[in-house]
Amino acid sequence: MVLNAVISKLAGKRVVLASASPRRREILNNVGLRFEVVPSWFKENLDKSTFKTPYDYAKETAKQKALEVATRMHLKHFKIPDIVIGADTVVCIHGEILEKPTNKQVAYNMLSKLNNNEHSVFTGVAIVQCVCKIGNQLETNVTVFYEETKVKFSEVSEELLWEYIHSGEPMDKAGGYGIQALGGMLVEYVHGDFLNVVGFPLNHFCKKLDEIYSSLESKCIASNTKPSDLESESVNHNKNVVAEMSLKSDQAAPMEEALKGSNSILPNVTPKPQELEEVHHGFLRSTTHIEMTECLHKVADLVDGFKASKVLFTATKLKVFDILSLQGSLEASDIAQRLKAAVDGTERLLDACVSLGLLDKTPGTSPLYKNTKFANTFLVSGAANSMSDYILYNNDYIWPLFSHLDTAIKEGPGQCLSAPGGKAEDLFQNSEQMLSLMSAINNVVKVVGKDIVRAFDLSSFKTACDLGETTGALAYEMANAYQDMVLTVFHSSKLLEKLKPFQQKNQSSSRISFKAGDIFTDDIPEAELYILVNVLHFWKEDKINLLLSKLSQMCKPGCSLLLMELVLYDRRTKPCSALLQSLSMMMQSDGKERSGSEYRKLLHKHGFANVQIKHTGILLDAIFCKKQ
Repeated sequence: MVLNAVISKLAGKRVVLASASPRRREILNNVGLRFEVVPSWFKENLDKSTFKTPYDYAKETAKQKALEVATRMHLKHFKIPDIVIGADTVVCIHGEILEKPTNKQVAYNMLSKLNNNEHSVFTGVAIVQCVCKIGNQLETNVTVFYEETKVKFSEVSEELLWEYIHSGEPMDKAGGYGIQALGGMLVEYVHGDFLNVVGFPLNHFCKKLDEIYSSLESKCIASNTKPSDLESESVNHNKNVVAEMSLKSDQAAPMEEALKGSNSILPNVTPKPQELEEVHHGFLRSTTHIEMTECLHKVADLVDGFKASKVLFTATKLKVFDILSLQGSLEASDIAQRLKAAVDGTERLLDACVSLGLLDKTPGTSPLYKNTKFANTFLVSGAANSMSDYILYNNDYIWPLFSHLDTAIKEGPGQCLSAPGGKAEDLFQNSEQMLSLMSAINNVVKVVGKDIVRAFDLSSFKTACDLGETTGALAYEMANAYQDMVLTVFHSSKLLEKLKPFQQKNQSSSRISFKAGDIFTDDIPEAELYILVNVLHFWKEDKINLLLSKLSQMCKPGCSLLLMELVLYDRRTKPCSALLQSLSMMMQSDGKERSGSEYRKLLHKHGFANVQIKHTGILLDAIFCKKQ
């Protein structure tokens, strides 16, 4: 069908896409449709078991997305869209709906099910027509439909699946793959609309849109009216809203009360009409008011980021999550009593934690607070995967460093004398800080260690030596994963005594020994594999070259290095965690984070080849190389 006829019918109308998907935006942009993007705030938490078919679930989700945006624009932004487009794409195999994976393991589970199998991709689409009636009432006419496309995956090796997962592409894609990008290599054939798999069934959408406006034109002919007349109420209402905005302050209060009575949501600031005009035409000219609002939200989120961090730090330090893990759920006053804190302040902290998704809160006059699953897993100090020590280290040492970031940038790496506890030499003199750092790294390694030791096949190595200046946590993970491997943890004599609280007692630990020494000045134990956890990013270039040169001389051909570091992409724009860590290192030492190509160049310089890098996507990445 020809799309131009449909586009002409939308000329001059406010068309809104209720989705942040860049793929849907690109599909509609490519055919010349002019629209605004207002991402929906609808929580996609509908109970799938209540829907007879996967496409019914997708249609209802798309409908709720579109209606949420239509209502929010009407009440909060005083803007009435003519059409709001909502969409939701799901992948379904054997009756199971696969949406976006929440982590790499979930992505692997999804892709394994799809491997060498045919599955269906359903996209539900909602077209919501909006008209504002007298009395500020929004009326909507909703049209929903779905499209199904059959997709067959070829048989792909487990290694290739993990390579694809480590690329990061599956994490924001329904079913864990993007057919228009790297995920296309997994696909053997497609039966149906290809763009539907990408995320939006353009052909079906255009046909449905044509049906809607053809029907509207027929009604106009029958009633001897113009299509624009049917929308006049909406236009007149917009004019009335603008007129109301210009009321004097003594008239505004009664208007606000009236709107409150109709459950309207008032914006924090009521702009004057001329201000709206200036904003619309003055902000980058091509930027719509809604887009500008989204940008301002992003600015606000970045500005508030440090506040959110401090809420997490404070709740962890006060052991809020520990208290709730033992008690199940408590009122604010009970928690305040256990904290020996003010009830009002405690309640505000708890509500902030609820807003950040750290706690759940029951409704009622005396609400109860309880940990989310996330908090029980990562924030309770005694949990197997607890990150509490890592959080507290950031609170006690990294937070103060970043309060001196401007000074550090002016003075240069390692020169910020005003940063407390920031110097490398100070760190090793301060036993309390060193122990805190060790606990923090121990948290990190316990969480990501299993992914690191399995990132590469290390089963051929019978001896390994951990030079990471850490608690030996990775050595324990290595011993558990490789039953024939004997490991040595080589640590400074000052800190060996402090490792006792971190030592594990199990069958595998009998193959781990601890030896005191300095990695730069003392003889390093011989091994086939050397492990360095968070080492290279910390030291100056001369120290790094000294260590790698020393290892290169010791290593025979085939001996290897396994490094755990945060690795920047070569364009140095991602990942954000590595870039922020690089700023942190600037204030602590002359160290820095490096890109993959920089690590390859550094390791090649010292005779190590076949450098492989695996991005885990969380906290630390893995680098493996062999001596030539």
